[in-house]
Order: sequence, then C-alpha cells, then structure tokens
Amino acid sequence: MSFKKIENLISLTKGKKPLNIVQNSNGIYLPYVDIKVFETGIVDNYTDGEKCVSCNDGDLLIVCDGSRSGLVGKAVTGYVGSTLARIDVSDEIDINYLYYFIQGKYQVLNTNVKGTGTPHLKQDLLKSFDIYLPSLDEQQRIVTKIEELFSKLDKGVEELNKIKEQLKIYRQAVLKEAFEGIKSYKKISDLFDVTGGLTKNSKRNELSLRWKYLRVANVFFNYIDTTEIKSIGVKPEEIEKTLLKRNDLLFVEGNGSKDQIGRVAIWNNEIENCLHQNHIIKARPMEQVLSKFALYYLMSTCGRKQITQIASSTSGLYTLSTNKIKNLSVPICDIKQQEKVICDIEERLSVCDKIEQTVNESLQKAESLRQSILKQAFEGKLV
Repeated sequence: MSFKKIENLISLTKGKKPLNIVQNSNGIYLPYVDIKVFETGIVDNYTDGEKCVSCNDGDLLIVCDGSRSGLVGKAVTGYVGSTLARIDVSDEIDINYLYYFIQGKYQVLNTNVKGTGTPHLKQDLLKSFDIYLPSLDEQQRIVTKIEELFSKLDKGVEELNKIKEQLKIYRQAVLKEAFEGIKSYKKISDLFDVTGGLTKNSKRNELSLRWKYLRVANVFFNYIDTTEIKSIGVKPEEIEKTLLKRNDLLFVEGNGSKDQIGRVAIWNNEIENCLHQNHIIKARPMEQVLSKFALYYLMSTCGRKQITQIASSTSGLYTLSTNKIKNLSVPICDIKQQEKVICDIEERLSVCDKIEQTVNESLQKAESLRQSILKQAFEGKLV
C-alpha cells in the first residue's frame, strides 16, 4: 500500500478580512465566504475582493479559527473568510478523496488546537497525517463508495430527526391538553416570591467569603446542568436573599434568542449551599402552588408565547426582569388537581423520553458508522 504525507499534497492560503463589505451583491460583488456560508450556504455579505483570497465552487475550505477549527467543507465562488483557509490540492489526489480524509480527522484536529483564548487550527498537525494514496481511478471509486454508503446513512438520520421533531410536537400537545380545562389564572407575584441574584463584578474578587453560584450556562428547560459550577465572592448579608432552596423556580433573564429566553427549571438541591447570579431570576412558591405545575405551563406553547411577548424589546433582543416575571400569569387550581395534572403529564412524557433516548442512541451509532466507513476507506478496505 502506498502512503504519502499530506504536507506533500496540499498548501493552505488563509483568508483575509475585506476592506469593503456590503449586504447586497448588486450584480457586481461576490460572496464573502464566512463561517455561515461555509456551514449553511447562506450569504449575508459580499465584497469587491480587494486584498482578498479568492475561491471557486468546489474548492476545499477549512476552519482555522474558533470552536469549529478543523471542519472542512466546499466553497462557493467568492472570497475566503478571515477565519477560513483555502486548501490547494496536488494533481496526485482527488479533491473529494482528500475532503473525506480530512472530514475523518475532524475530531483530532478540533481537540488538538493552539491558543489560550480563541482556538486555532494546528496546520502542522493537519500536514503531518499520512494518507493512503492509490491511483486516481481507485481514489474516485473509493469516493463513490463512501458517498453511496453516506447517502443511505443520511436517509436514516433524516428519518430519526423527523421522529425527534414529531416528539417535540407531541410534547407540546400533551402540555396544551393538560391545562385546557383550567379557567382560573393568577399572576406569578400572587403565587411566588420573585427575587433577583448576585451582580457579578470585579470587586467580588476582593471578598474573602466565596460561595458556589448558579449562572445562565447552568439553567436549561426543565434541567439544571451542574457540570461546571463556579464560585463568587459574597458579603454575608447577601447570602439569605440569593440562597437557592428546593422547589425554587428559576428563569433565565436574558438571551438574544427568542427560543431560549426565559428558560425555566426547578432547583432540586443538586448542590448544597448554592447561590444564583442576577441573570437568573428566582421564584419561590407559596403554599397554594406547586413549582412543577407552573413549570409545565411555562414550557407549553401558551406559556412560551406569554414569555416571549413580555420579553420582547424595540431593539429586537429579548430580556426579562423581576417585574416582567411577576406579571406573567399561570393557571391555578387546588393542590390535588395540580398533582393530578403533573402526574398525567409525566406519565405521557416519560414515553416520549424513552423513544427519544432510543433515537439519540441510534444517531450516535450512525455517526460511529460514518467514522468507521471513513476509517476503512483510508485503510484501503472499503473497495
């Protein structure tokens, strides 16, 4: 078997930031191929190309800077973005053959980057790989086989993702039906004690008393992620107000995304003695309401609509505040009925969860199979 170093087969030309960027081609300018174009094909910016690096349809590009470093893709005719590089290819290697080879090395390239802030692609690492290099005809046969197998995989993945979308619709139908018969509503301020949290600033680094605290990055829809819990300097008098207690309802205060604003979850004492920052709004339930009852309503279509409406701003961003949270309305009924609603919801959603777990496992297997196909291809075992 014949192998060759990648460095003997390619050269990289880094993209540059253009001097002139416009939002419309006007029939004159060409696409500025940034990361969005690279990943989705959607062009937002165009340029005249002055002092830029050009690319043509089908050219190989690779992400050199940022969290997607090492990701390879195909260009459209235009100019290469400053975080990307054009890969020029030797006549010895089929461009699609190389494309699939680098695609199979993404995990290695993406997890072995350089830089302490923004990650950067290690070009030397990319060039250090050995690649199985049969004749061009054989390379093209391998590419054809890869694409045939990937096409079958893609159809399966598409069906699995359709199931996930159908599960989302079903979950919303379950939540909608659960609250349809309840006619009485109250403001959250009548049912919960709503308070803000700790404001993060540099002065807190000087405080000797340090406590763990919850951030926006820890709060998702009906889920608290405690993978990374940071600590913060606090004053003794701040602790009582910002200490989390079991059944506290937590809202994410701000997020530019309409879909993510007002993410809501319940604190279940995942960590003892934990506070929360000001971008997490805490709602502590009173006797006449169960947190989980309110949570499920706020995750329903009606609840989400109310949150996004109250959170919208003239700037186009979405943000909440303690006063906005207090003015949200939720359905209310006696505790026994609330318990029944919760039980009915969870019984039906648990079926969804099991199906989704199976789907996710199948998607992971599909990705593993994809990597296995690439591995066999470049060991000369696929055709």
